[in-house]
Amino acid sequence: MKKIAILGSTGSIGTQTLEVIRENKDIEVTGLAAGTNVDLLEKQIREFQPKLVAMWTEEKAKELKSRIRDLDVKVVSGMDGLLEIATMEESEILVTAIVGMIGIRPTIAAIKAGKDIALANKETLVTAGHIIMPLAKECGVKILPVDSEHSAIFQCLQGNAHKDLKRILLTASGGPFRGRTREELQGVTVEQCLHHPTWTMGTKVTIDSSTLANKGLEVIEAHWLFDAPYEKIVPIIHPQSIVHSLVEYSDGAVMAQLGVADMKLPIQYALSWPDRWPVAFDQLDLVKAGALEFYEPDTKVFRALALAIQAKGLDRVELITDSMRACLLGEGKSELGGQTVYVKDGRATLEDGTLAGSILTMDRAVRNIRSWAHLTLPQAVQLATVHPARELGLTDRGTLEPGKRADITVFDEDFRILGTYVKGSAVYTTDQ
Repeated sequence: MKKIAILGSTGSIGTQTLEVIRENKDIEVTGLAAGTNVDLLEKQIREFQPKLVAMWTEEKAKELKSRIRDLDVKVVSGMDGLLEIATMEESEILVTAIVGMIGIRPTIAAIKAGKDIALANKETLVTAGHIIMPLAKECGVKILPVDSEHSAIFQCLQGNAHKDLKRILLTASGGPFRGRTREELQGVTVEQCLHHPTWTMGTKVTIDSSTLANKGLEVIEAHWLFDAPYEKIVPIIHPQSIVHSLVEYSDGAVMAQLGVADMKLPIQYALSWPDRWPVAFDQLDLVKAGALEFYEPDTKVFRALALAIQAKGLDRVELITDSMRACLLGEGKSELGGQTVYVKDGRATLEDGTLAGSILTMDRAVRNIRSWAHLTLPQAVQLATVHPARELGLTDRGTLEPGKRADITVFDEDFRILGTYVKGSAVYTTDQ
């Protein structure tokens, strides 16, 4: 019997996960977490009898605890609650179905605790893929995709050598506005955006799908999940949403995964892998499906897709600082534009407490990003050197190479500046 915990049990993916579990009796629910929907979570608790549950706010947790006082269930709240569910000893798989970057910390905690991850929270990889995937490899943990497209790619890659991968063809329905011009999209309503032609999804994903922004995020997600260069990940429009994605190999063979537009199928595969369970839901009838169409996406109309792809990876990140004069004056008072600025505890404020501006030095920026984003030292340094020089078109600096300016900053092992050189001449040195 597989034992699972679900973060986001009252949302679209969470409720469909429980539908899958309802049809497959060989699964035990050990933990459930929800945002604010006390009514639905109470119903889920009484049906699936988890040992641990969480609400996001303490107020909602107290309400839930009162409602289920007749049950032997522990109720927790907030991020600490999510972390407790993510790492509970009784579970084997964590289904991350909550929306947004809030899913990153619980996912990391679960990986470190040795849990396999059924991943439906795309923000986790979009923003922290460089942390999640190496950590999962280090801990021997599987990241099992729940998105229909990534599940399809995952299935098409089974049994084939990674070196033979030529392209990933990431399908998109095109959303409710496929084929529209920019002029025709003026004045569209939220209600129109939420009317997806083939999929029933949560509000955020449905809105993002209407602009194809969601597909751009899925490109980034696929890059991390499958260790594939961005140039090998190609979005294509497939209105019927029957082919959920394809993989093309070096010999010209193209593998595709087909199925009805139903999220319960990829959810079930994530829970059953490496096995396949008999399906209790709608199945594909190719005769009734009819013609299958494929088109290139119109990135001039759907700019969000193009922008998401352009923003991909560390290669598009630069470190900057707009620190003001008070930055180098230490704690105390200074002047800025006729106003008194007070620097204390790393913050610069006006007399009334309003933030006056930045006092971030570039060495601290590099140190911070290295720590917060778990980057290597070369990666962190490139964000402050190579990348800004490239963006500004400065070909004579940014790297240490013959013929370029000898602009050099020397650090010690604790990342303290020992010296700065501009065009090879020392402009700052310490006694060390």
